[in-house]
Order: sequence, then structure tokens, then C-alpha cells
Amino acid sequence: MAREFTNVGVVGLGTMGAGIVEVFARNGIDVTAVEVDDAALTRGRGVLEHSTGRAVARGKLSEQDQAALHSRVHFTTDLQDLAPCQLVVEAVPERLDLKKDLFGRVDQVVGADAVLATNTSSLPVTEIAVATSDPKRVVGMHFFNPAPVQQFVEVIRTVVTADDVFEDVKGLAERLGKKPVVVGDKAGFIANALLFGYLNHAVSMYETRYATREDIDAAMKLGCGLPMGPLALMDLIGLDTAYEILDTMYKQGRDRLHAPSPIIKQMVSAGLKGRKSGRGFYTYAEPGSSQVVGDAQTPSPTAAGGTSLRTISSVGVVGSGTMATGIVEVLAKSGFPVTYVARSDEKVEAVRAALSRSLARAVERGKLEQADADAALARVTGSTSHDDLADADLVVEAIVEDLEAKQDLFRTLDKVAKSGAILATTTSSLPVIDCAVVTSRPQDVVGMHFFNPATVMRLVEVVHTVSTAADVTATVVDLTTRLGKHPVQCGDRAGFIVNALLFPYLNDAVRMLEAHYATADDIDLAMKTGCGYPMGPFELLDVVGLDVSLAIQRTLYLEFRERGFAPAPLLEHLVTAGYLGRKTARGFRTYA
Repeated sequence: MAREFTNVGVVGLGTMGAGIVEVFARNGIDVTAVEVDDAALTRGRGVLEHSTGRAVARGKLSEQDQAALHSRVHFTTDLQDLAPCQLVVEAVPERLDLKKDLFGRVDQVVGADAVLATNTSSLPVTEIAVATSDPKRVVGMHFFNPAPVQQFVEVIRTVVTADDVFEDVKGLAERLGKKPVVVGDKAGFIANALLFGYLNHAVSMYETRYATREDIDAAMKLGCGLPMGPLALMDLIGLDTAYEILDTMYKQGRDRLHAPSPIIKQMVSAGLKGRKSGRGFYTYAEPGSSQVVGDAQTPSPTAAGGTSLRTISSVGVVGSGTMATGIVEVLAKSGFPVTYVARSDEKVEAVRAALSRSLARAVERGKLEQADADAALARVTGSTSHDDLADADLVVEAIVEDLEAKQDLFRTLDKVAKSGAILATTTSSLPVIDCAVVTSRPQDVVGMHFFNPATVMRLVEVVHTVSTAADVTATVVDLTTRLGKHPVQCGDRAGFIVNALLFPYLNDAVRMLEAHYATADDIDLAMKTGCGYPMGPFELLDVVGLDVSLAIQRTLYLEFRERGFAPAPLLEHLVTAGYLGRKTARGFRTYA
């Protein structure tokens, strides 16, 4: 039976430490809260008072409970006051020398049966443990920020941690209302090991000027449903902290994808550490503020940036699948006459029927007036002949994701479309330039990558090739905005923004599972509750389809020749076995 802790200590009262104090005190546990000096102690007390005051204002804590909570906390600058504590959690800055020194001193103060826990997010717990006289009683207890809100806790067991110690700490986490997962002592553990590779990749994307900070962040929020974009999250975490975590992970695993992007160290050296310093990837109203203010990198409110736009009065769409039908609906509801071309009369009728059903559902749900639905449907014309696209100002290709098929279509569109018409492809992974070069007008070809379902997802990646004319890109960006979508611009390379950042992260998760470091359930739990992701990586892989995921990962590997992008063997084996996810009722999980 797990030990019941009634008296614990917390050393370090920054945002994380004060949050941990609050978690313990909220659950009826007496806490000795320790800081290095009176000034730091006052700041820590202020963090706790502000957090609990906010909870009272929001009706999540009564004033009586707030008073009881504060009565359980004893603030001190003397480590000797930790003597009666059954558990001590350190939450001091992420420096190995500092943590080892602290553990060595606390080890001399507490009783022989007290448990010592580190809240480190990346440093080796084993190295911290050996600074004590009894490494068996040392464990990692990694809370996530903000500790009073986040449910996930990583309990890190070293090779010498006693069985009863990690079981006791796991039991305590459950008593606190958390969802603990026990893992081994590996840099980054679960959440950070997967999160920081992705963050580092996003920084590299920004550093090479592939896309703007705003577009990278918007792409991941709107395309993947993440609570924050990667660069805004880096600013929140702190670039100095992020650098230390990445550096630790790289030194332990020697994975080049964890080698901190050079710009991170440069920014830290310049004092640009994120929100806490008032400036990082973004500029903030003041140090510690979350309010972003304009700076030299803030984009002009004029989408075209002074570039003249081409006139888009009518649009053509080629394709009859889900994506094509969704794009037709988006265009028609936005007031554009649309001609769509399918391969047969049956497919033409199927698109119109699907469109009618979708518009009817929108009316039933109160999202569209009947008159507007009727008007949208009246703007749509179906055809089986590409010749009917001759007058379109823009033609959007939304056929099968096969390069040869797309190239054949672009050759046809080149002959049919009028001079000055823009030809767009909705490809999610194929090179746009390969479609452009088979035409006599590569300057008029652009990528316009909608996300599925097109009627719901706001993100559109506007992909310019080395040949795309500036006015073509500007026109498509402007049109996307007029459709009620959010355009992000990027160059023509594998994965564009979203898939290039998303799929290596998913591949890393498969590698973690393959290495038996954690289960699929624990990894999904870590990313959903620890990082606020809407779906865990294995849930998402099964939804996307393992075959689709493998194809994208192979494309990324061939494009970048980055060893870390090579598809995980487990992913390849599952696809070979026909386990493709939900569509085959079996993938990383089995479905009814």
C-alpha cells in the first residue's frame, strides 16, 4: 500500500515551484516552501496568492478554502526546516550543478526514510541521485506548467530507485488528482522528448526564412488544432530553458534533430529569452506579459504588400472526391460562380448530391439561411469536359495524389485555360514545380493546399515555386482571405509547413514505442494532458492512415535526406501487414 504523505517540502518557488506548493496544499497536505532569500520568498508567496486569488475570482475555490490552503504553507529560507518532511520536491532552475548541490544538502537534513524528488524536465535523474548518500530514495516527479491545472505527471524511475519509492510517488500523484506515468531516466522523458524535436524543427524553419513566425504558428494551430504555435510556445517556455533541454537531449542521444538551432543560443546570448524578458521570437508589452506587440517583423496589414492582384470572378475545380466537393462548396458560399469537372455523369451527379446534403445540414444547424444555400447551389455547374473551364480565372486541381495523373491534367489545363488564368494544385506532399513545368506558364502555377474537411478547416497553405509570379501568390492569398480562410505562405518543398513539422513528431513517437520506452496509451496521455494536444500521436496516426503517414514520411526523408526522418521500421511493418489504422479496424490499436 502506498505511503500517505502528510508533510512535504518544495524548494524553489518560481512559477512551477509555487504551482506545486498549491497542488499539495489544495489536497490537505502541509507544505514547507523554501527559497534562497527573503526577496525570492516574497515573490513565491505572491505567485501563490495571485494563483489562488484568480481561482477564487473564477468560482473554482471558495475564500474559506483559500484561507485553509494558505494556512498549510510555511514559508522559509532555511533548509533545516525541511527536517520533518516525508517528501521533498526540488523545483530550482534547470542546472545540473545546482540540483546536485541542493540534493546533497537536503539529504543531510531529512530523515532516512524521506523521499527526494526532482521536478527536472530533462536532466538525468540518476546524476542528481548520486549526489546523495542514498540514491535509492531519489525519483523524478515532473509536473507540467501550470501545475494546478495540468493533470499529467511523469514519474521517473532510475536504475537504482527503490520499488516502494516510485510506487509511493505514483500513488501520491494519483491522490493529487493527476494522471501519472512511470518512465525510465532518459533525456526529455516522454513529453519533452517528442515536443522539443518538433519545436527545434520549427525554429529551424523560421531561421532559414522558409516561412514567417506568424505563418508557422498559425499553420500548426489551425492545421493541427494545437493550443499554441511552436514559436509562441518557445517564448512561453523561455529560450534559455529550451536551449538547455535540447542541449541535454542532444548530448545524451546524439540525435542531430535535437541539436539546438544556432539562432536559439544567439537569441539567449542577446537576452531575447521570450516572454520573461519581453522579447523572443515575438515582442511583448513588457517582461512577463503575454500581450504581443508589433515590431519590425510584424507583417503589413495589406496582404498583397503593394503587388497588383489578378481579377478572380469565376473559378473551376477539377475532381469529385471529398476535398474537391468541399472546395466547390467553400467557393460557392463565398459568392463565386464555380464550374467543377468530374470524369463521368455519375460522378457529376454525386458531387451535386453531396453538395446539396452538406448545404442542407448547414441550414438545419442554423449556420446558413435557406436562401443563401439555394443561391450557393445555383452558382455551381457540373461538367465532364475540361473545355468548360476555358473562361475560369482560377482552376483548382483536386484529383488523386499521383504525380503522373496531376501532370497529365496540368498539360490539359494549359491548353484549355485562358491566358492569365491561375492554375492551382491542392497537393499535400507532391512538388508543385513538377506540375508547373509541364505547362507553358509555370509562372501561373501555385499550390493551394486546403485541409480536410475544407468547409470546416480554416487553414490554406499557399505554396509558391521558384517560378511562381509574385502577383499569382498575392492573388491567391487575397482570395483565400475572401473565402474566410487563413492563408499561410511557404516555399515548394516536401510537407510544406504542417506536414513537415507534424510527421517527424509522429515518427519520433513510433520510435519511442518501438524502443519499449513507453506504451502507446502512455505516450498519447503525455501529449494530450501534458502538452494540450487534441489527439495523441497514435490516435492521430490511426485516423490519418498508416499507409498515408508512411508515404509522407518517406517523401520527407527523400527530400531532406535527414537520418532522423527515415520512417520507423515499426510503421513500415504495420503497413506491410495491412494494419492501416481505423479504415482497416487495426493499426496501433484494434477497433470494433
